[in-house]
Amino acid sequence: MGIYADIGGQDALIVVVDDFYDRVLADPELAQFFTGVNIARLKGMQVEFFAKVLGGPDEYRGRSMKDVHRGLGIARHHFDRVATHLHEALTAAGVPGETVKTIIDTVAPLADDIVSTTTGNTAE
Repeated sequence: MGIYADIGGQDALIVVVDDFYDRVLADPELAQFFTGVNIARLKGMQVEFFAKVLGGPDEYRGRSMKDVHRGLGIARHHFDRVATHLHEALTAAGVPGETVKTIIDTVAPLADDIVSTTTGNTAE
């Protein structure tokens, strides 16, 4: 199952996602995007999403990245901060550096669907 199995599967993803959201929610530039969000549900969806993109079970039933993030006013620097927190969470979980790079390279193209092409909190 590729990277998914290499990093320890579902249990490892849960640890990484928990740490990742601890980091993101502690970041004053990012926490604003999660006001009123059910974090427990979000973490579950994130584990499913990462499992899918890393070669594990395809159980993700959430909306597309574009639909989920539309109109939130997410700028490129916000996306980059999230990627940094993901990198740190993966590293803290003991994921080897080359695998971390591969995971970051796998999610980097999502910026096109997540980053707003307009200013402010308006839909694209």
